[in-house]
Amino acid sequence: MKQIFKTMVNENPLFVLMLGLCPALAVTTNFESAYMMGLCFLIVVVVSNVIISVIKKLIPDNVRIPVYILIIGTVVTILEILLSKYLPKLSEQLGVYLSLIVVNCVVLGRALSVASKKDIAYTLKDSIGIGLGFTISLMLIGAIREILGTNTITFMSSLSELTGYRAVYKVYPAMSLLPNPIFSSGAGAFLVLGFLVALFNAFKKEENHESD
Repeated sequence: MKQIFKTMVNENPLFVLMLGLCPALAVTTNFESAYMMGLCFLIVVVVSNVIISVIKKLIPDNVRIPVYILIIGTVVTILEILLSKYLPKLSEQLGVYLSLIVVNCVVLGRALSVASKKDIAYTLKDSIGIGLGFTISLMLIGAIREILGTNTITFMSSLSELTGYRAVYKVYPAMSLLPNPIFSSGAGAFLVLGFLVALFNAFKKEENHESD
């Protein structure tokens, strides 16, 4: 658990490594699409890296990267097929950004730096930490952008096709200042991301200062 939390904080893909920014800016217009993209990323990074860790000794060094990309691409393709069959609305909402997980620097980077060198247990914990860090980051961005941009929070809309429930709530019914459409735009995504990066790094700096 300590390794997972450490990876989530010290190697957070968005707020520390500043990787995987495309989905962070594109699919976080509402909370549901943000957490679902995060969960898809978590599944891909965990499954692909565990597979790579298991078969790493069978893969020659000169073809490592093509094989790793093939494994990641296979996992993403299976996920796309399942979403398009059972949750077509969500699949359409995530669009091309689900496919782009294949070339996400975070997934391939962890495969090369961790899964190809460490045992399965270490790889699993590292992948969960990276995946949860990315998912929680997207959830924060999505929640802030939706609340400030549309004055709603969407827990289930696209998922209602599968669950039968639809949950979209107004947050501040009486506030005339909300919504502000800038937060639903690309500019709003950059503003929220920048604010959260600054806040996250200030928190880390304070934590490191206290530990010293």
